[in-house]
Amino acid sequence: MWLWLWLLLAAQREALQGISAFQPTSEDRTVQTNTNVLLSCEARTITANMPIYWLRWRRDLSMDSHYEFLACWDPTKLTTVYGKDMEQKLNVSQRATQSAVTLRRVKPADSGVYLCMTVGTPELSFWKRIQLSVGPPCGPLILGLLLTGTLILLVSLGVAIHICCLRRRARLRFMKQFYK
Repeated sequence: MWLWLWLLLAAQREALQGISAFQPTSEDRTVQTNTNVLLSCEARTITANMPIYWLRWRRDLSMDSHYEFLACWDPTKLTTVYGKDMEQKLNVSQRATQSAVTLRRVKPADSGVYLCMTVGTPELSFWKRIQLSVGPPCGPLILGLLLTGTLILLVSLGVAIHICCLRRRARLRFMKQFYK
């Protein structure tokens, strides 16, 4: 119980102040809906029995903005402990000091700040902060509209060039007749 409370308070402090044992690396990622996303981090110093935690902070304007426990790799048992309903959504893999989370078929609700961290004695270390934004895919309708718009612009450019050339020819004819 105290460990989870301590994790929550330390994560809140990190989000509000950006202070930890050292400054974590940051990454911004934008992906399309229904794709699989691999988020990875590497701990710089880690002992063999130190668990690696993955948290997500949802930054929405509602009162539901909170940290979620996603998963924890437990090296002593060589198992992963998943948060509520997370086992179907993500997979955690671990190799030495590298930890990775694969999110399956992401949705806009999966957007947020993902934190990879370790809990040591006496400090909490944030290894990586990943801002993930999930947007709609570029479907056939959007591609069709983009291609149609591009085609209209190209035709308009061709017509404008043609009119400019006709105007120039007319001006040259007028000038020839005027100076005869």
